[in-house]
Amino acid sequence: MTDYPFIQHEPYGVALIIGAWNYPVNLLLSPLVGAISAGNCVLIKPSEVSENVERLLEQLLPQYLDKNCFEVVCAGPEDTSLLLKEQFDYIFFTGSTTVGKIVYEAAAKHLTPVTLEMGGKSPVYVDADADMALTAKRIMWGKTLNAGQTCIAPDYVLCTADTQRQLVEAMKKVSHDFSTDQQDSKDYCHIVSDRQFKYVSY
Repeated sequence: MTDYPFIQHEPYGVALIIGAWNYPVNLLLSPLVGAISAGNCVLIKPSEVSENVERLLEQLLPQYLDKNCFEVVCAGPEDTSLLLKEQFDYIFFTGSTTVGKIVYEAAAKHLTPVTLEMGGKSPVYVDADADMALTAKRIMWGKTLNAGQTCIAPDYVLCTADTQRQLVEAMKKVSHDFSTDQQDSKDYCHIVSDRQFKYVSY
């Protein structure tokens, strides 16, 4: 009888998931589901910027998850830095490049594998032959989704000057069609804080 190769899947162990402020539920629970399904224990750190969601997750998750395997930690930047000094078996971080570097540096000290989900600048190229009404609708949808608090939202458009004029007019119409009173709309998402407003509008 000969040996045969096989793949044995095993959990990493204890994972740290650091959530983001712009999608405080989705960007925390999505990696949590993956970590749980792979058999890991998880330290769950919601974003302190979205403080209402942070408190809600701290209250709700222990009601549904085994407290011996899954712990919610509410911490600001200083306490999170202390948390990163501990050794984890895997770290999943969603957020800025600046904080991502800090997370990666801390993980490197223990040779901990890391997933960094970070945004960047997202250009859009619009060709002169494009359907301007449809293009404007798609760009404005991407830019206004979650009030612009999306890391892959379109940041700028590359096009000719003539295309720019047509596109700007089409975008004005689409913006008006989306909502005439966005600031007071109950249906339109709002920015989580003044600091994040400045970040998103940059």
